[in-house]
Amino acid sequence: MELAATGRDGPDAARRQPSAPIFPSLPVCLGGALGWGALMAAGALLSLTLQGRAENFQLVRILVIYFAGGLVAWPLALPLARFLTRHRPFETRFAAHFALLSLGTIAVTAFLFALDYRLFYAQWHHAPGTRIWIYQFVFTIAGAVYQFLVMGLSLYLPVGLPVVAGASLWLSRSIPRSIR
Repeated sequence: MELAATGRDGPDAARRQPSAPIFPSLPVCLGGALGWGALMAAGALLSLTLQGRAENFQLVRILVIYFAGGLVAWPLALPLARFLTRHRPFETRFAAHFALLSLGTIAVTAFLFALDYRLFYAQWHHAPGTRIWIYQFVFTIAGAVYQFLVMGLSLYLPVGLPVVAGASLWLSRSIPRSIR
């Protein structure tokens, strides 16, 4: 009886619009990406300073890798988090943004670090396309990702957790009502 009163699709049918946008607006996407990249680079710089390692000849390269990791991860994580949390409660949206933004930033930064690492060691590798080169490529990338996880992940820590929590809180509250 109640279905007949509310319509065939139930009381939430008007809220569930398949055409609701999951992609953030251009200012949120581009401005957020630049801001997120800058925050990740600033966090790495602060961490290096607190550890007494900021006087490094590779400082600019490190900061560029962390900036680029944040810059690329932001526009990848936002639509995915919005898509996965359509019509979900606030807590779910917050958790998804927190997890995807954290893991996405770490993954992209580790990948960029691995590419930089690979560029350095490529001078001693065999010619591209050979079987030995493939082994060298795979194991160099794997070693670089491991090294990033062991040593590079700590550069996110005094600043990273509160920043990702604040960004996740802001993002989970700013989602348009049409996809909440």
